[in-house]
Amino acid sequence: MSAADPPPAGAAAPMELLQFPTDFPIKILGRRIDRFADEMVEVLRRHAPDFDAATLEMRVSRQGTYLGLTATIRATSRAQLDGLYQELTAHPLVKVVL
Repeated sequence: MSAADPPPAGAAAPMELLQFPTDFPIKILGRRIDRFADEMVEVLRRHAPDFDAATLEMRVSRQGTYLGLTATIRATSRAQLDGLYQELTAHPLVKVVL
């Protein structure tokens, strides 16, 4: 059975885990440097133009080496989230995206 085949008779159709639009939190961890948060806001706005930077939550690591950001965007599609995650994970300042 391929992914394109319908489920067998009596089997439940796979459910989409997310229903769009939805508020979707994204956690981004990177080195604590001056431009990190600003650059992440630029990336977020490319994929979610209505993102409000004032809602960005920031936490500094215990040793002060890293900055953790939590951004909640209004996600409209899986393709939007995929593109955002691809750009964030490819960014040279980013260590981890959850």
